[in-house]
Amino acid sequence: MTKTKKLMGVQQCLINPDKDLKAILEYICSESNKLHNCAVYYARQIWFKTRRFVTGFDLVNELGSNKHFSTLPSEAAVQTCLSVGESVKSFSELLKKSRKGELEQNPKFPKYRKQGYQLVAFPKRALRLVGNTIRFPLGLQVKAWFGLKEFFLPMPSNLDFGLLKEVRILPRNGAFYAEFVYPKANIKAELDPAKCLGIDHGLNNWLTCVSNVETSFIVDGLHLKSLNQWYNKHTSDLMEGKPNGYWTKRLANREHPKFALSRNT
Repeated sequence: MTKTKKLMGVQQCLINPDKDLKAILEYICSESNKLHNCAVYYARQIWFKTRRFVTGFDLVNELGSNKHFSTLPSEAAVQTCLSVGESVKSFSELLKKSRKGELEQNPKFPKYRKQGYQLVAFPKRALRLVGNTIRFPLGLQVKAWFGLKEFFLPMPSNLDFGLLKEVRILPRNGAFYAEFVYPKANIKAELDPAKCLGIDHGLNNWLTCVSNVETSFIVDGLHLKSLNQWYNKHTSDLMEGKPNGYWTKRLANREHPKFALSRNT
C-alpha cells in the first residue's frame, strides 16, 4: 500500500507591526536563532565523537532545559529542534549517496546560523482563533520577565482557520511575514487535446494569447515594465560607486511607491 503525500499550500502576508509587536517578533526570532545554533552544536558534537546522527526528538530531549528553549513557547521551540533534526537527516542521506559515488561533491554537516533572526513555527495546536485574529502564545519566561503571555495577528479572510496546519513567523529583509500553511486539494485537470492556446510574449503587451476555439486576450505589460524600470534605476543609484556584493537594509527594503500603497490597502 503506497501513501500519498498531501499537498500543502502557503499564503504569505506582510506583518505591519507597531513598536511593541515588533519587539516581540524580534525577540522570539532571535531566541529561535540561538536555539537553532545550540541544536546544531549538540548534533555536530555527537556526530564528530560517535558518528551517530541525532534525531529531532533527541534534540528536544537534550535541549528541553536550555534557556533559549525555555524562553520560546514550547511548541515553537520543539519545531525549531525538529527542523535541525530534519537537516541532519538530509545530511545523512546525502552522505550515503556520496559514499556510493552518486554525488560529485561531499555533503557538509548543517552549519551554524549567523547572529540574527530565525523562523519561528507555531503548530495549529498552539493557536487559537479570537474573533478575526489568531492568538499566539508566548513562553512562561516571557510572561515572567515582561508580563506578556500572547500576541495577535489578523486571520486571512480567504482561509479557514480549521484547516490551518501551522503559522510561521518569517523574518526577511528587515521585515516580518506570516506564512499560513494549509492542505491543498489535489485537483486533477481534465484536458482536451483538441484545444490549444498560443502565447506570444512581448513587452508592452506582456502576453498575447489566441486559442483555436475563437477566443483571445491580452495581458498588459506596461505597468509591470514601469515597475521594473523604476526598480532597476533605483538600485543603480544606490549601488553607484559601490563594490560588487555591496548590500544594505535600504537596498533590501526598496519598493515602488505605487506598490507600497496598493499592498497596504
